[in-house]
Amino acid sequence: MTPAPGLPHRAWVEQIMGMPISVHVRGPRARDEVVAAAVADLFDELRAVDARFSPYREDSELRHLQRGEVDLADASDEMREVERLCRTAWARTDGWFDAWHSRPDGLFDPTGLTKTWGVARAARHLDRLPGLGYAIGAGGDVLLTPPPDGEPWLIGIEDPRDRSRVLATVPVSEGAVATSGTAARGAHILDPRTGAPTTQLLAASVVGPSLLWADVFATAAIARGASAVDWVSTLHGTSGLLVLADGSVHRWANAV
Repeated sequence: MTPAPGLPHRAWVEQIMGMPISVHVRGPRARDEVVAAAVADLFDELRAVDARFSPYREDSELRHLQRGEVDLADASDEMREVERLCRTAWARTDGWFDAWHSRPDGLFDPTGLTKTWGVARAARHLDRLPGLGYAIGAGGDVLLTPPPDGEPWLIGIEDPRDRSRVLATVPVSEGAVATSGTAARGAHILDPRTGAPTTQLLAASVVGPSLLWADVFATAAIARGASAVDWVSTLHGTSGLLVLADGSVHRWANAV
């Protein structure tokens, strides 16, 4: 992501959830210590999200739930909220985002949305500060708010066939950009109907008002494969691009 010149700018990067998470801020008070403290609180909240929802940490609440050591009815408010969101995502994507069939062992795994759910929650620490625009990047997903000068953030979408090449640059003042695909982790998204990795799409990038839903739609598009070319036209208020396995690119822009 690239900030426009002009306003003071500051950036931080921390390794959380197994990935670099970056925070960029723009505004007259960007270098104030109160902003740095808010960013530190944001990172702390994301570490707490990771501790609760990590499928790799044996002491996480998610792993306790997966092992049957705790029932959903007795789980935390956060876990129950995420489970409800997973059910809503399943319904909104006609079952293509499926937290119950997203891994070979069939265990409930909300990883497909907990990262962006956590980023949107943690961003509240910056929302409390007036006159500040920010961009929070986490593993290909970016949440953005406008700086006081109204200049958009420039978000680069990399080519999944050559990650050194930028396929498109998207100016976004407010909203989100989410990308799913094979570039970083290979064919890791499963077709919930067959349990096999999907390979018809190399990447799906969705631009929309909500980071969580842009992420859900991008993941569902990869799971759908080539049929996503028609499906994305139903996603009102979004735009984006799909990179198919043959290298062709499909772009769309839908009215609200």
